[in-house]
Amino acid sequence: MGTGETPGRQRKVTRALLACGVTAGPLFVVMVLIQDYTRTGFDPRIHPLSLLIQGAWGWIQIINFIAAGLLNVAYAAGQRRVLHPGPGRACGPWLIGVYGAGLVAAGVFVTDPASGYPPGIPEPPGSSWHSTLHGLFAFVVFGSLTAACFVFARRFAAHSQPGWAVYSATTGVAVLALFLAAPLNEDLFSRLLRIAVLLGWAWASALAARLLTSTDTPQPGTSPRSSPRHIPCP
Repeated sequence: MGTGETPGRQRKVTRALLACGVTAGPLFVVMVLIQDYTRTGFDPRIHPLSLLIQGAWGWIQIINFIAAGLLNVAYAAGQRRVLHPGPGRACGPWLIGVYGAGLVAAGVFVTDPASGYPPGIPEPPGSSWHSTLHGLFAFVVFGSLTAACFVFARRFAAHSQPGWAVYSATTGVAVLALFLAAPLNEDLFSRLLRIAVLLGWAWASALAARLLTSTDTPQPGTSPRSSPRHIPCP
């Protein structure tokens, strides 16, 4: 924590940072849903949400990506303040930070028009450099979020919290499977990615909410099965 901060000030800053994580996922999803049904020619069943970057109102989704990313970077800083030594204490927040940074980059490097959207704008014959980077950062976003799920699953298991351990591991498996399966089925591509977003973003925000109401200390009567040292990412 920052030097010179009073305990009360430290607590307020930490809570504000964690609240950023609580807000990030729901805000992103709500903004996407609003655009899904207000953008002319956009069909969420066939158009990936990244295509909302295109068109006259594309700046809204650009801001949505960047805002969600910055909120998650702040959330990662809050995690560092509350996680006690144990599995994932160092790399858990780092992975959430990478997830947030990837979202920012996805907003900066826009994808190309595709699948008839925006209406009247032809799809380019080849992928532009910024669209290629957008796709690469999608791997960063989903890869880091998936890794974070498994890191926190290990942490919760070590602190005898099986419910959260199972939830984290299950989310990691589901998000990874959906992200890898999406490109294999063009008809379901958009829907599979949206489910992955809903599951992954919801987990990150739920974890933030849990940390906001807890110091991540094992409950009385439980004892971590790991030594109280920083444990590197598996």
